Amino acid sequence: MQEVTVGWWGLVASLTMVILTVGISLFLKLKLERDLTIATGRSIGQLVIAGWALTLVLKDETSIVWAWLWVVAMIPFAAISASRREQRLPGLVWTTASGYLLGLGISLSVLFALQILPLESRVLVPIAGMIVGNSLRVVVVAATRLVDAVRDSQLEIEAMLSLGFTRHKAVKRTVSETLKLSLTPQIETTRTVGVVFLPGILTGLILAGVDPLEAALMQAVILFLILGSAAITGLIVVLFGAQKFLTADHRLEAPEL
Repeated sequence: MQEVTVGWWGLVASLTMVILTVGISLFLKLKLERDLTIATGRSIGQLVIAGWALTLVLKDETSIVWAWLWVVAMIPFAAISASRREQRLPGLVWTTASGYLLGLGISLSVLFALQILPLESRVLVPIAGMIVGNSLRVVVVAATRLVDAVRDSQLEIEAMLSLGFTRHKAVKRTVSETLKLSLTPQIETTRTVGVVFLPGILTGLILAGVDPLEAALMQAVILFLILGSAAITGLIVVLFGAQKFLTADHRLEAPEL
């Protein structure tokens, strides 16, 4: 089977869709031209740099230690990114980093300890990246919804605290509903995969010439790892995040608008 490649011309040609998007923004006066230009430029630069770095990291003669260092470096970058998107939740960087360590750690342990895939650099880095990237969306949604939910449920939480409920029980319903809502998109993605859309791993493997059935099995494994890691990371964020609004003497300090 002939190898499918894109090349620099393919990259330039694909920018046609970005230009189209900019045109829509100009026509409707959305004022997104600057954001689109910056986002496009950054994505190209970041991906080229990542591709160059991965070429070095994923060489057969390169120690897997470098791959582990790459994975570890993903965590603070993702945690900082989440905290920038939702600045109303105190300590989100550390909470998110803790959630990633636990969620990603368990997912990778299942993947390699149960010998689903071999522990190699070319397996470790891309799969860890997909897990972290998809969990980031859950973290951002969870943090945003948590802040809004605590503010909206302020009277209910304060009433429960005044009746003698512990701070953990007072926010239990808020935490549960927030986690449920934040996981819903990932659950729907898992539910509709293969029917409504073909995700990246499946498409990439097929383009690389892998048997479609084997590619589908690989995609299923990745989806389940992502779902579990996202649930664990999201749980840590909402559990510990909710406590940031509660004092040691069981008072609520509701977030500001």
